[in-house]
Amino acid sequence: MAEPLIRVRDIVKNYQTDEVLTSVLTGVSFEIATGEFVAIMGPSGSGKSTLMHILGFLDRPTSGVFYYKSEDTAQLSDNQLAVIRNQEVGFVFQSFYLLPKTSVLENVQLPLIYSGKDQNSLKASTAIKAVGLEHRLDYLPSQLSGGEKQRVAIARALVNDPEIIFADEPTGNLDSKSGAQVMNILQDFNECGKTIILVTHENETAKHAGRIIQLKDGKIVQDYRVQDRITAKTSYLNK
Repeated sequence: MAEPLIRVRDIVKNYQTDEVLTSVLTGVSFEIATGEFVAIMGPSGSGKSTLMHILGFLDRPTSGVFYYKSEDTAQLSDNQLAVIRNQEVGFVFQSFYLLPKTSVLENVQLPLIYSGKDQNSLKASTAIKAVGLEHRLDYLPSQLSGGEKQRVAIARALVNDPEIIFADEPTGNLDSKSGAQVMNILQDFNECGKTIILVTHENETAKHAGRIIQLKDGKIVQDYRVQDRITAKTSYLNK
């Protein structure tokens, strides 16, 4: 049996402010296999974004163990984690984070620049085509709709061919039609073998995933397979 891509055991995350200790995660344990599409759900303050930051190598747990590809991440330096974050992880956020005076093509090229790779416009163009925006290569973000901006963000997350895509409330700023397009794209990439970890508070958005981990007050209260999964109606990929 293959080792899980991610394995966490008894993860605790506390924040200390002056003399106040705030417990955000209080003993979280689960595994995620390569190629899964997992939604992490929970109300505001449940710890879901904190958990994503730990899984995405943006933060470290206070205690507990986090294995990535069977390697204990506590033994990795900040520089080693930064390399993994840059080369093996893609992020899609609610607020897009596109450079406003930079074209679609140049925005998508950014991870290639940061990783020291050749600024390969062909690779970036291929990622943009995969999200259906090849006709917007030279546009600025101000010339795009919200849904198009999020699709550019997905292309940017994909350009380094990551192992995992983290999507933190990716439909939060979108209308229902644009949100459905974004989720269809993420589902397409999952069906092509990408591991997707989605953070959302929206039930309909979570149903695009194959599995839901539900948090409450920093603990897992449910972990189950989605029975009535929403499947993509429109594919942007040539499979």
